[in-house]
Amino acid sequence: MTPKLVFVNRFFAPDQSATSRMVSDLARLLRASGHRVEAVCSRQLYDDAAADLPEREEIDGVVVHRVGRGRHGRGSLGGRALDYLGFHWAACRHLRRILEPGDVVIAKTDPPLLGVSVARAARARGALLVNWLQDVFPEVATELGLPIKPAFFERLLLALRDGSLRQAACNVAIGSRMRERLLARGITAPIRVIPNWVDIDEITVRGTAENPVRAELDLGRRFVIGYSGNLGRAHEFDTFLGAAQLLADSPEFVFLITGGGARMAALRAAVAARNLANFRFQSFQPAERLADSMAAADVHLVSLLPGTEGLIVPSKYYGIMAAGRPAIFIGDPDGELAREIRADDTGAVVAVGDARALAAELRSLHAEPARFARLAANARRSAEVRHSSRRALTTWLALFDSLRPRAADAVAAPVAVADSAPASAPTAARAQSGT
Repeated sequence: MTPKLVFVNRFFAPDQSATSRMVSDLARLLRASGHRVEAVCSRQLYDDAAADLPEREEIDGVVVHRVGRGRHGRGSLGGRALDYLGFHWAACRHLRRILEPGDVVIAKTDPPLLGVSVARAARARGALLVNWLQDVFPEVATELGLPIKPAFFERLLLALRDGSLRQAACNVAIGSRMRERLLARGITAPIRVIPNWVDIDEITVRGTAENPVRAELDLGRRFVIGYSGNLGRAHEFDTFLGAAQLLADSPEFVFLITGGGARMAALRAAVAARNLANFRFQSFQPAERLADSMAAADVHLVSLLPGTEGLIVPSKYYGIMAAGRPAIFIGDPDGELAREIRADDTGAVVAVGDARALAAELRSLHAEPARFARLAANARRSAEVRHSSRRALTTWLALFDSLRPRAADAVAAPVAVADSAPASAPTAARAQSGT
């Protein structure tokens, strides 16, 4: 039988979280291209730990195995840690049952250090491992103020993580800065850069005049500055909060914040404390409203703390481009998105803390329709040329084709005797970043 592709991630469709959408989209595309595809995930939803989804089902031809009984959710770090540990153990155990020699198992990074557990199952069953890194743990925990102590324990986690990367047939980084970080760690296994993507048929260029979201929020013809998605520990809001204060006397500007995350309550509180009337908030929007939600803003903000460059790449940028909207990146001027925005001329870059520069950029985009139109057109073109799901599928197919000789060798070789019981990564759960 032809070797299969097995994706491992804590969430899968019908879940709509960022990692779930990526892995579910790719699994479906690969299945449609003729591959045997399966997925191992939890029975939870990102925002509903008690969802209790079916243990096994088929979604668009993808066989989905759901494991574990986590119920703690995202309410506390301790509860999250227990869910992480449970998924590490249950996923590794299930992989030992379903993997066959020559299979390719693709481990994402939710929960953190998932590749460490998956590597053991892959080695025991003669499967090839591909690590698909959405972030780099444990370094990201330290940068976000969640250091792992004592220090020797962090060194142990780094050694385990690096070991799984070296064992892999290939590692996939979602940005060039991330690849640079891994190379600096001495990772000798192949590292390919495959950025995340957007469905350019789902998110399209739409006007603002008849936008239902603008109508519901009574935004009229105002110049809307959007922030959409997760506002987590890796993101800062003081810069656009300061810009909002500078624009408070200009009623044509309004900030529309859509989504949630660890820092959203703090932003709401800061807006209330400063008595700013130029903010509107709405929760995460369902998939069927995503295109209208993205099109409700004239320009979108993306932020990332400079210390997390190379550890995280904000995936919200791709939806902004598909919607044909300029983006203003608040972060490291030499960051992953900063480089791309300048190269493709799709927006502007502002340093963290420079609220005056951000306010000036917003005034410029509002006052210069020709510049705005150029950036918007470039954004959509970049989505179509560089970040469409079709392009991503082509790149992933080429990666799997390159692994075929090794998969054939694994099929021909005897399966090694399984090693001891699956190890979980006990502190994988100390932090998880959102983008």
